[in-house]
Amino acid sequence: MEHNNLLEEAKKFGFTQDQQVWLKPFMNYPARRVGEVKESEDDSLVYFAKRFEMFSEKVNNLLQRIETSDNKGSFLMKVLHMKEQVGNYDALGDFEQIYHILSKAEEEINETIRQNREKNLSIKVGLIQEAEAQQESIEWKETTEKMKDLRTAWIKTGPVEKELTDEIEARFRDAVEGFFERKKNFFEDKKRMQSRAYDRYRELINQSYALQESEDWEGTTAKLKQLQNEWKDVGGNLPRKTMTNLWNSFRKAHNHFFERLKRKIQKEKNASRDQFYEQNYAQKQQLASEAEQLLQDMSLNDAVRRAKELQAEWKKVGPVRPEVSDLVWERFIKACDRVFEMSSLEHYIRKRQQTNGESLSETDGLQARITALRDFIKSDKNELEVLESNLDKLNDSPSNEAFRNMLKGKIRNFNRKIGTKTSLIEMFQSQLSAISR
Repeated sequence: MEHNNLLEEAKKFGFTQDQQVWLKPFMNYPARRVGEVKESEDDSLVYFAKRFEMFSEKVNNLLQRIETSDNKGSFLMKVLHMKEQVGNYDALGDFEQIYHILSKAEEEINETIRQNREKNLSIKVGLIQEAEAQQESIEWKETTEKMKDLRTAWIKTGPVEKELTDEIEARFRDAVEGFFERKKNFFEDKKRMQSRAYDRYRELINQSYALQESEDWEGTTAKLKQLQNEWKDVGGNLPRKTMTNLWNSFRKAHNHFFERLKRKIQKEKNASRDQFYEQNYAQKQQLASEAEQLLQDMSLNDAVRRAKELQAEWKKVGPVRPEVSDLVWERFIKACDRVFEMSSLEHYIRKRQQTNGESLSETDGLQARITALRDFIKSDKNELEVLESNLDKLNDSPSNEAFRNMLKGKIRNFNRKIGTKTSLIEMFQSQLSAISR
């Protein structure tokens, strides 16, 4: 859409007041501020009209994906999220139309979900009938495979209406578990034939417990490994529960000895590791101290170069004790950040001077740097607000853990950058005060 058309469209849905850009009220949504006037009122209105075009494009892309997808129900939360954005997205345009379009998509998805659940119910009723027809069978092997196939088919079939879920789940479970309970009872009758294997397992367990407190580390390790090999050779078709209990008892004795051995080895390692940690800590402290002095001891270009070298050296230094690791890292990275932020600021000031053909006095230069840093901080805070909003909206599902940690890391980085810029502002303000005295 051309500039004039965008401006006309923006004025239909928004207005400016006191250097602020406002979206007009619509539906049940009151008028709200969407941003600030930057260059001019018209340019700002066009900017937010373009943002609406971007939002509309996102909605259209989502609708196209829904249209071509075989699993339309998976898009329900995305549609609901888009509807939520109608009330808070910073743009100027016909949000009411967007809202109605998304509402229609939501209704169609819900109808698709309802139809799918009716189909799932029909499939699951058929699986229940098959399971109930097989539950009295004494063809243990064949029926076991059949029941497993029915379970697999059950798991692959989607959900039904919530009010029916418990009933059909219980009916299917009773049929399948009824068969396996009968099978278990049948094979438990054969226990007398398995007593020899059981007695041999108990013997190996008793020998293991007799060795678990030994301090003959090398000899006992060999003996326990021999017992493990003998365990494998026993064989015998014991019931799963019995076999699990025997194995847990056998493993408990072995674990007890090997945990003691592990603690002994770890204790010996700790003595040398502590010394290793201290050496690394001293190196990292030295790197942090040098980083903190870069802007005082070097030109800015040399400081940037040296800061990058220090970061490369830091990566080569081994770990330190966990309780001091974060502290020394924060000290180091803050010092490096100060160098890089100063370099970026000076690059910005030089570029602006070249563009505008201006030559700044010392006082004007300091004030220009303070203003630029404040603008940078405002931009950082906007980014930070988006990240924090995304983190708040993220559910607690374990599958989101990696994304959640990534967001937290970015939030920490932005907070640190804001802190660095703030300290530079304080430094320039001090220099201004010294000039005025």
